[in-house]
Parts: sequence; C-alpha cells; structure tokens
Amino acid sequence: MDAQKVDLFVMTNQKYLPAEKIVFLKQKLIEADESKFALASSIDFKEPTNILLVSLFLGPLGIDRFMLGDTGMGILKLLTCGVCGIMTIVDWFTVSKKAKEINYNNIMMTL
Repeated sequence: MDAQKVDLFVMTNQKYLPAEKIVFLKQKLIEADESKFALASSIDFKEPTNILLVSLFLGPLGIDRFMLGDTGMGILKLLTCGVCGIMTIVDWFTVSKKAKEINYNNIMMTL
C-alpha cells in the first residue's frame, strides 16, 4: 500500500482512534492490499465527542452504553439510574476512550 495514501487515511481519521495505537495501525495498513484498504476506508466510526455528549445528558439512562454496543451495562444503568449516579460519573471520563478503542478494534478486525 502507498505510504502517502495511508498517511492521508490516518490524518483524516485520527480523532476516532487512540493516539498510542496509530503507529500499529499505520504499519498494518502499509502491509494491507488494496481490497483490505478499501474495506478499512468504508468503516463507519463512532464519534467519541457525540457519545460523550450523550453520556453527559442521558448517562443515567444508559444510552451511551447502548451506542457503544455494551447492551448489558446499558440495561444495568437504565434500571438503576446509572448505579445511583456513580457509573454515570465514571463514564463521563472513560466513554470517549472506549469509543476510540472500539473504532480501533473494528478496523483491526477488518485488516
């Protein structure tokens, strides 16, 4: 794969991915062929900022966890009002990182 094409992809999508793992992603993309790169380009990333905003306003309802695909924790937060607010506050600080990790794992499974 062309290094310039990989750099453009990484620069365009770096806000969706964890900064410490971009080096590994670049290496994997350089080793990938055109069809895998096309699949990686078509992945729909979860927006960490949007999930953080949902967590701030609708956190006790567990909607942020449902958006991340964590249905079990979403149901727990829904039934317990965010485990009396404790899990809601914890999620305010961790939900963006979780969204970036999910995006990274999705692209690595594709490659």
